[in-house]
Amino acid sequence: MSDDAPVRPDAPDPGGPAGVAGASPVGDGPGAGLVEALEVLGLRLGQVELPLEGTGVAEARALRRQAVEQLDDYLLPRLRAVAAPVLAVLGGSTGAGKSTLVNSLLGAPVSTAGVLRPTTRWPVLVHHPLDGRWFTTDRVLPGLARLVAERGAAAGPGAGGADPGGTAGAGHVGLRLVPSDAVPQGLALLDAPDIDSVVDENRALARQLLGAADLWLFVTTAARYADAVPWELLATAAQRRVELALVLDRVDPGEEDAVRTHLASMLAEHGLAGTPVLVVPEVEPEDGLLPAWAVAPVAEWLTRLAADPAARRGVVERTRDGLVADLVVRAGLVADAADTQEAADARLRAAVRSAYGAALVDVERATSDGRMLRGEVLARWQDVVGTGEFMRSVEERVSRWRDRLTSAVRGRRADDPGLAAAIGRSLDAVVLDAAEQAADRAYAAWRADPAGAALLDGLALSRSSARLREEVAAQVRGWQDDVLALVADEGADRRTQARALSFGVNGLGAALMLAVFASTGGLTGAEVGIAGGTAVLAQRLLEAVFGDDAVRRLTQSAHERLLARVRGVLDAEATRYTAQLDALGTADAGGAGVRAAAARVAAVPLPGTGSGPDDGTHTPSTSAGDVGTRTGALRGVGVRRPGSPPSAAEPADAPAPGGLRGWWRRVTGRDEDAR
Repeated sequence: MSDDAPVRPDAPDPGGPAGVAGASPVGDGPGAGLVEALEVLGLRLGQVELPLEGTGVAEARALRRQAVEQLDDYLLPRLRAVAAPVLAVLGGSTGAGKSTLVNSLLGAPVSTAGVLRPTTRWPVLVHHPLDGRWFTTDRVLPGLARLVAERGAAAGPGAGGADPGGTAGAGHVGLRLVPSDAVPQGLALLDAPDIDSVVDENRALARQLLGAADLWLFVTTAARYADAVPWELLATAAQRRVELALVLDRVDPGEEDAVRTHLASMLAEHGLAGTPVLVVPEVEPEDGLLPAWAVAPVAEWLTRLAADPAARRGVVERTRDGLVADLVVRAGLVADAADTQEAADARLRAAVRSAYGAALVDVERATSDGRMLRGEVLARWQDVVGTGEFMRSVEERVSRWRDRLTSAVRGRRADDPGLAAAIGRSLDAVVLDAAEQAADRAYAAWRADPAGAALLDGLALSRSSARLREEVAAQVRGWQDDVLALVADEGADRRTQARALSFGVNGLGAALMLAVFASTGGLTGAEVGIAGGTAVLAQRLLEAVFGDDAVRRLTQSAHERLLARVRGVLDAEATRYTAQLDALGTADAGGAGVRAAAARVAAVPLPGTGSGPDDGTHTPSTSAGDVGTRTGALRGVGVRRPGSPPSAAEPADAPAPGGLRGWWRRVTGRDEDAR
């Protein structure tokens, strides 16, 4: 049969109850603005990832996922296809009897019953054959595959229908669509997995399916209706203001009123006052099906709903409006979480910046407070100027030292290559020590922060990188070359000093390096005098060659170039941390976009609300005797328990039927069939 051939799901259905009176696809209609605003909100929510750990992040991720599912699985599909049948999803705990109820309502085993069901990951969606086009496409639940069964197919994955590739038995997830003449047109029933399934994926699928429902038909039992798990889900229904009806299954005879009253009071306490409670008595199934009279309350309630366009429209609109309001709230919470992510990113970057900034300050101090003018550097410098005279008296006239040093750099005395190497090794040690301390501080700060601690796993960031020593040595050598270049450039136009420069660039460069390390703030005792005299001697030589102003400029430039190279090394080390954040993109992950999109949704007027039942019970007004004549009726409609009095749906003083049967009843007081 071609009923289930893919058809545009937003096409109106003018001839049949599936089409809501006056409903049309969203184009330029009253729902177009809302659809556009929701699409923008969905885009913004999809851009939020919340990758950093922290307090409340797991809940925020769940909120974001649920908000996206609300949009994709229900709101957008429903607004784009307002004429689609009402989707009633049966949810409940394990063993509540959902599948048995579905089968009993249809009069055929379309969904496998039992605790261990092979179709739990292929839930059954039963619809009228003329409504198949609404579900064969991805209009609703677009992430789930479809498997179309033949009309009246028995339960089981792929039973009675094509299963291309054997997907139903290969661990995939999807919907098994079963057309049935017993389902009234304008209504579809979906048997969801157990909400307390031992399989995580099944629990998640159950909640996803409930999120795509126009109507929740929650099935519980007289023995378990007070359990915590059902009420957790019912609280979600109250929060989202989803249309809801409860099926109270397996109620002992004579206990119906007491159990119903107690359940109604619990519903009121949880903000669900007025929720219809449909009682199914405790009775043994026959061939897997409950007696028709046992499921009559559920069958008649659903069938009346399907036959009443105003009631269907009211169900859809109330669920839609409740979910839109709930979505705006959820989006605001997601936006707050995104702001928290941005703040965490800034906090982690600040910790790294502080650690490596302090390292640069340490290097700056170590290379300007005189600490460099000792140890091996001082010994090599003494070799250049002559240690004997130098060690005899630091207080001797500076002019005599200058003469000796000038003689050395003019070529009468060879430069000691060990001085530059000693300066290089000392600088290496200073920078490496500062970088190690920075890595330790940054690591400790991140480890103490939940957002940073999760990023450290598997990364060796507590120590400097393996290539740092090589990189520092290269940068120090580069700085020494910079210093020599400064000396050569400064002396290029001073012809009177041509001979000194041509023979003593290395010596003058060494003197300039020592002048950079001129202050004595880091030394004590005898070292102060020795290092101070060394710096003065080097500076006097440079002043004699270049002049006072030039020496100050050269010293400042040389120090700035050193710090620039060290800064580059430390920045590269810091990047090992910040690269983790760059990859996550949390620097500009704030929730402003989501918040603005949610505000736009809240500002869009909702399409007109239908006139549903106004008695607070959401019960369709059509009587059981008026339904099922043209579009099919669920099994149990109009069937009464043997020996029971007429129900409120069929009062004892109901008008007698017309025609010959009515005439016979009026005359004899008996039904013609009783003769």
